[in-house]
Amino acid sequence: MFCPNCGKSDQKSETFCRQCGVFLPDFDKVKSRAITPEQHVTANLWLGAMTAVASLTLAILLYSFFLGKADTPVIIYITAGFLTAMFAWQAQVFWRNLKLRKHFKNRKGNGAQTAAEQTELHAKPTNDLLPEADFTDHIPASVVEKTTNKLKIVR
Repeated sequence: MFCPNCGKSDQKSETFCRQCGVFLPDFDKVKSRAITPEQHVTANLWLGAMTAVASLTLAILLYSFFLGKADTPVIIYITAGFLTAMFAWQAQVFWRNLKLRKHFKNRKGNGAQTAAEQTELHAKPTNDLLPEADFTDHIPASVVEKTTNKLKIVR
């Protein structure tokens, strides 16, 4: 293995380079799992829902404890307003993710392939893709064919 930093050869993976000291990971072990867009949308749905519930709960608690009290600082009302705005934002993001999830389900129902299926290649025999070659009428080209036209006769 070669060091990607300094280029020194004969390095062992999962160790440090003997010349520059950079860590050399084993690239054969590193295999990332492909995450589909549907999984991203599902994760965004859950995270958006939890954020919306948390921000709405905190806004309600702030309003219920401090609304109408004479000595309440203004920052409490500003914070409660921001939490309410966060809830509204997360609610519309949640709604859009639901529509996107429905779009993905409809796309799967119409026979469209997922991203993992689109990138996966299936090997087929060559004779299924192309017909067999027919060399019965083939005449090999000569090396000197159409090259003598440019020669001039010298006397």
